[in-house]
Amino acid sequence: MTADNMRNLKKEIIAYFLLTVGSALFAIGDVMFVNPYLMAPGGTYGLSNVFNTLWPWKISFYAICMDVPLLIIGTWILGPKFGIKTIVSTILIFVFTFLLESSWGYNPVIHDGAISATGSAPMVPIPHDGGWFTPDYFLNTVLAGLIYGVAIGLIFRSGATSGGSDIISMILHKYTRISLGTLVMVVDGIITLSTLVAFGDIRLPIYSILIIFIEGKVINLVIDGMKSYRTMFIITDDPEPIRDFIINGLKRGGTCITGSGLYKGNERKMVYVTLDRSDMLRLRAALHNIDPHAFVNILESSEILGTGFRALPTE
Repeated sequence: MTADNMRNLKKEIIAYFLLTVGSALFAIGDVMFVNPYLMAPGGTYGLSNVFNTLWPWKISFYAICMDVPLLIIGTWILGPKFGIKTIVSTILIFVFTFLLESSWGYNPVIHDGAISATGSAPMVPIPHDGGWFTPDYFLNTVLAGLIYGVAIGLIFRSGATSGGSDIISMILHKYTRISLGTLVMVVDGIITLSTLVAFGDIRLPIYSILIIFIEGKVINLVIDGMKSYRTMFIITDDPEPIRDFIINGLKRGGTCITGSGLYKGNERKMVYVTLDRSDMLRLRAALHNIDPHAFVNILESSEILGTGFRALPTE
């Protein structure tokens, strides 16, 4: 086996490991944190939580009955966009959810006070397999968002794409040309609001939306890491001192671009450089002494690929 084949095999092993761990964490978040609190933070599993409470049947059964037809319809309408990892992820989440709800049930992990089958609570109690419990919505919501975010972030890092209800958004996007991000928000929003219609508690969609928000932030951290990068565009008449500080002071590289001003048409130099937050702050502070007349535009960079940063993807 060649070195390239060994590297590819290692990458695939790591990818499927991340996929497995992410799928298991997703099941834990849904069965142990989301379902007991009657929340539905989007997706087919969110809708399955609502169905599970209204008409008791396993969450995994409801979800797989939606996921499989959606994958088939999505492939038929959109073409073969869904790779083998997405199919494996769908199966793994189903298996882990089924095993967890069969062994654990739908008991909450986070609650406020002792769980008792007969005890009363100052808040409106929610029934679960063991009786009644007083919900601690906020703490549970934070933990659910963290677990969901890590789970989906690992699934994305493995190379799997999001299926489920996102396929509905993709199909609608094809025929309406409304942005995919907007459609995902609309579809997940409708699923989230179903908790209000089903259970009549305004807290449920609010906390479900909070889960989605926390989840999104954590997904970005899992995929992109803790590093925060900034791209600086520095327009100056004398780029050499800036170039020297970037190369020798920060040990970084950049690009110098020649342009002309719109007002007078004079030739100007623009330094283009991407730095992490700490180096950006050092350069910004140094510019006051290097060139106090420089024009600086600083943008947050969500993904930086190439030499010195993350490697370009192989696929």
